[in-house]
Amino acid sequence: MQIRTPLELGLTIRDRRRKLGLTQAELARKIGAGRQWLVAFERGKSRAEVGLVLRALSALDLSLTIRPDDLPPEPSDGPIPVDIHAVVDAARKARE
Repeated sequence: MQIRTPLELGLTIRDRRRKLGLTQAELARKIGAGRQWLVAFERGKSRAEVGLVLRALSALDLSLTIRPDDLPPEPSDGPIPVDIHAVVDAARKARE
């Protein structure tokens, strides 16, 4: 999955938290943050503390991978991910 905005990251965290059956209060307590911090983060707060973000990812068994955009996607066993931003950009250009 490719995440490009704070909102996309926050929504990913929220979706994973819900799939694991955790409340915001439970996850916040687990990572040493206040519930209000988690609420803001899930809503795309752009100035979230990196340390808390990394602890949230770890608590949800998620990993962070950073790589250049020009590398081809790594092969996976699942479906090929779709870059929705590229699809939208291509559609906009086709209309022009």
